[in-house]
This record gives sequence, C-alpha cells and structure tokens, in this order.
Amino acid sequence: MQKRSMLVTSALPYANGPLHLGHMLEHIQSDIFVRFERAMGHEVYYVCADDCHGTPIMIKAHNEGMTPEQLIEKIGEGHRADMQGFLINYDNYYKTHSEENRVLSSKMFETLKKEGLIFTREISQLYDPVKGMFLPDRFVKGTCPRCGAADQYGDNCEVCSATYDPTELKNPYSTVSGATPVLKNSVHYFFDLPKLNDFLHEYVNREGVLPPEMAHKLDEWFKQGLKPWDLSRDAPYFGFEIPGTSDKYFYVWLDAPIGYMASFKNFCDRQGIDFDAFWKEDSDKELYHFIGKDILYFHSLFWPGELHAAHCRVPTSIFVHGYVTVNGAKMSKSKGTFIQASTYLKHLKPECLRYYFASKMTADPVDLDLSLDDFVARVNSDIVGKTVNLASRTAGFITKRFEGRLSESVYDHELQERAASIMDKVCKAYDSRNYAEAIREIMALADEANRFIDREAPWVLAKQEGTEEKLQAVCTQGLNLYKALITYLSPVLPELYAKSQEFLNHPLPFNEAGSPLLGHTINSFKPLFARIDPKAVEAMLEDSKQDLKTQAAKTPAKAEAKSAPGDSAETEENGFIPLAPEITIDDFMKLDLRVGTVLSAEEVEGARKLLKLKVDIGLGVRQVFAGIKSAYKPEELVGRQVILVANLKPRQMKFGLSEGMIMAAGEGGADIFVLSPDTGAKNGDKVH
Repeated sequence: MQKRSMLVTSALPYANGPLHLGHMLEHIQSDIFVRFERAMGHEVYYVCADDCHGTPIMIKAHNEGMTPEQLIEKIGEGHRADMQGFLINYDNYYKTHSEENRVLSSKMFETLKKEGLIFTREISQLYDPVKGMFLPDRFVKGTCPRCGAADQYGDNCEVCSATYDPTELKNPYSTVSGATPVLKNSVHYFFDLPKLNDFLHEYVNREGVLPPEMAHKLDEWFKQGLKPWDLSRDAPYFGFEIPGTSDKYFYVWLDAPIGYMASFKNFCDRQGIDFDAFWKEDSDKELYHFIGKDILYFHSLFWPGELHAAHCRVPTSIFVHGYVTVNGAKMSKSKGTFIQASTYLKHLKPECLRYYFASKMTADPVDLDLSLDDFVARVNSDIVGKTVNLASRTAGFITKRFEGRLSESVYDHELQERAASIMDKVCKAYDSRNYAEAIREIMALADEANRFIDREAPWVLAKQEGTEEKLQAVCTQGLNLYKALITYLSPVLPELYAKSQEFLNHPLPFNEAGSPLLGHTINSFKPLFARIDPKAVEAMLEDSKQDLKTQAAKTPAKAEAKSAPGDSAETEENGFIPLAPEITIDDFMKLDLRVGTVLSAEEVEGARKLLKLKVDIGLGVRQVFAGIKSAYKPEELVGRQVILVANLKPRQMKFGLSEGMIMAAGEGGADIFVLSPDTGAKNGDKVH
C-alpha cells in the first residue's frame, strides 16, 4: 500500500459563543476520518482554528465589557475544552486573529492585486450616525416593505419570506444603537470572481471534488453568472487592515479560510515541517476540507478561486455534510434540544455521541437526526450489549480458570476468518466517509460473535467435567472476536479502544484486527463501558434549558429592545410581539382566507428558509413559497390542510411566482406553527 500524505481541516467555529451538538457533528466526522487514515499508516496532519473577526464579535465584546481579543481568548478556551472533551485530536487548534494569518492574508491580497483580480468601487450602505459605523444587513431592522411585519432583518422577512435590500425597509433602525441609519458612500475592494468562471466551473465538476448533488447545486450560480465579491469592510471593524489603507479591513470571509493555512503554518514552524510542500501549486499532497452545506458557496467558489489565482494548490476534495436535528425537528431552545457541547459532556460519555453519529453518517450531505430514544437504545444495544458484553461474558473464565492465559489454537477457524474478511469493506467505508456502512459490517460480525457464545454457552461448560480445554478455546475465541470488533471501531471509540489494549495486554494494530491472540496472557477484566441511563438524557435536557436561561440573563439587553422605533413596554414585560395598530372590519374583509390541502412540498435550492408548496384550494392549485423550512420538513406537510391568503397579489420571487401566503403562528425559527382548520373543512371553504 502506497503511503499517502494529507492535510485535513474542519470548518472554523465562530468565536462569539459556545459550541453545540450541531458543531460537533463535523468535528467528529473529520476526527474519525483522520484516526482511520493514521491507523492505515498514512501521514495525516489535522488542524482547525476559531474564526475570530467581524462586526458581531466586536459588538459582543463591547456589550460584555471586554476587548475583542479578550472575548476570543475566553471563547477559545471553551471551544478547545469541548474539542478535547469529545476526543477530537487536532494537531493544532489555533485562531484566525494571529500574525501568521495577517501575513498570509496580506500576501494573498497583494498577489490577487498583481493578477488584476482586485478592483475598487464606490457603494452606498446604511450607516449608524450614533456609533459611526456602516451596518451589515443583519444589524439593520425595520418594517418589511412587502407585508408590513415589524422587526424584520435588513436582508429578508421571516414572516412573508420576502428578500430585499436593507434600504427598502420602512422605519429602519440600527440594532446597535437604535438610531435611524442614513445612506453613506464608501469605496470598497472587490475580488473579480467572474474572471475565474471557466476554471471554477471545471474545478467543481472534477470527479471527487464535491458530492455530485453539491456540484449540481452550484450550477445555479454559474447560470446566474458569478458576481464580484466585496472583500472589504469599513472601520470600525475587528479584523486585519488592508495593506496601504488606514480605514479598510479584510472581510472575515477573506481571512477565515486562510486560517486553515495559518493554523498549519503555526504548527509547521513549531514542528519543522515543510509548509510550502502542502500549499504550492504543484503539490502532490492531499488537502481535504470538511464543511457544512451552509458554507458551500464560500468554500467551493471563493476559496479555490483565491488559491488558484494566487498560484496555490486547490483542495483535493470538499466533504459536505448536512445539519443536525433533534427528535426530528430543528434544535429548540424552548424544548431543551439546543444542546451545548459542554452540557452534553456533563451527563454523557463523548463516545456515545461519536458512535451514534457514526452509525448514521454517510458521504451524502443529508441532515442527521439525533433521536434521543434511538440514541439510548442503539448505544446500549451495540456498544454495551453486543460488543463490551462479549468480553465480559468470557474474560472472567480466562482469568479465574486459566490464570489469564488464552488457548494456543483457534476454536472456530471459519468464524475467525469471517472476522478478518470484513477488513476491506470496513476500510473502504471509512475511507469514503460512509461510516454507517462500516458500523453495519462491524455490528453484523458482533451479532455472529454473540450467537457463537450463546451456542457454545461457556457458563454451562464451566460446570461440566472434562471441558476445560474447550472452555478455554471458546472464551479465547470470544475475546478474539471482541478484539476484532473494538479494533474496527477504534476510529469511532478511541477511549474504549485504549482501555481494551490495556485489558488485552497487547497493542491492537488496525490491519491485524482479524488476527487472533493465542497463548497470550491478558489482564483482569474491568468494566469498560456503562449503559446510558435515560434519566441522564432527561437531566441533560433540563440542564440545557437552564444553561440558556442563565446565558440570556447574562446577556446585556439588545439595543433594539430599548430604543427601536415603535417598540412598546409590552414587548419587554411579557415577551410577546405588541399588537399592530387597530383596523376596521372593512380592512379585515379585504382578506380572502381559504382552506387548502398541500399536494407537494420541496426545499428551494439557494433559499435558507423557503419551502415550495403546491396547495389545492378547490378553485385551483396555487404555488406558494413559505418561510417555514426551519420548523418543518417537506414530507411533514404533504396531505395537510392549511389556511391560505388566497387574494394576495402574486409576487415574482427569485425562485418563482408565489401565489398566496400560508397562515402560521409563532415568532420564527423553530417556533413556527402552521394553522389548520378543524376536521370537516373542505378545500376552497372560506375562513370567516
């Protein structure tokens, strides 16, 4: 086997808050991959960092009475503790606010400039006259210009799902100070991405670079035409100054992916490793990025575009995963399922989640559901019932009856060969990140091993005369099957693997998983893994709710809650959105609300919050784009009766024509509840 050399990274967590289980999916996925590749003898370097720059971090630090540098150090300590807690074994976990990153980002910018890919343009932006700063879209709120909903963000409405420019908002206000923003011009630096269109289109369609569905998803951007990328921000801003300026800073998405290089550079400088060998244009090393599908655009277009234009190598592959849901729904703060990594670790073993995620992970960028009942059942069944119990059912006989010595020969050659025969399938599954397939193969072997022990019944043999040799051989076979199982599972369960090496008193090389230990003395068996108590899961959920309450109590009141135009004391006192201005019965009668049935529902490519619905309202079928993706899966809506605003003027959206609005309650996010009529209502019935 040819030895490979590779650099593996995970997406950089943003340094403005604690990690949650959604973050841990990616780090667990990449850690399993790295542990497997190392077990196969390949040279693997594994780095990550905190993403430290941007307006949100600057504002949060100010609200907490500290400098941005102090904030990122505080957050970084928590992130590193969470990574260690989940057994994520990075060679270097660094930060983007580093001298290495400043130097590399400046060098990248200057190279792009020399290549004629940087130009300037004057743009108009909303400006906070009180704080003296330009406002990103998400730091402007106001009344939706389409439906009139209050307190909507500057880029889209969470009520009607309209997208718009922040300058279109009615009654806009800064969420930083509450002041009314004004338009102000500023010169910005742009990366001329359209010039790299042909290279990028060819790159993302190379075999193995992206999952096919992700490459297909990018086609819409090429069809629309790539746009120049604004890579600068105005002062005040927490980040790196653009060389040759005094009031312009690199946008966080310029230096964040360069953080991969900076983290590796920091590691290389300390370890005496050749950094350039991994990043030069003709490098023969492999480079793998693990990312979530929400940052696909940045990693597959901007990042390789920059690298290529700067004469650096581009990623070998970009591995894309989906989101984490809990009990079939988006993680919810009110239900306690928005679980921080540190909260989980207070109650449960990290390997329980590592195993459960692995058992459901494939190479496809699909969402992964953490069903808590299934989580408890699967871990208790697979790790404890099928794997560890195999050792506990046999080790005692070896230590008590044979002074810990295993027999000299294999009892069941066919079964031992079966343990060795799954090596190729397991290796292929791990290497292709289809961990679910690896787990299926391993657990099938576990089932066979347990059937063998049940059939041979060493507890019965131990009571019979003249069966000593057979008892030793059967138990030796059982322990060698356990050895195979835990070795195959070592990338997923590294702590249990380490304990097993100590118990079996022998190193367990991955490529020798199916080779038996014979005539060898083991150590006394000690409990290796405890079952999950469902009460621990309940306690975790309760703690999660409490953690979020405590966090909310420590967070300073938001500016918009104090001084936003139109706010009332009612919002602050009882937590509800205040009532809208009174209307007359004539105003209400203008609405034509009809009962309809959802015939189909599907996600909208390129839209973060929209689902496309086809609704039969008796008078015909309407196409509706509804901003309810965060609370519902498409299949949950098909066949359901809904209430539709049927006489709403059709609106041409970016994704198609929307011919109505679905009625729903709630304040957005996971707290959206689609309204339905009582039993007996028919399609087309008018709602009075």
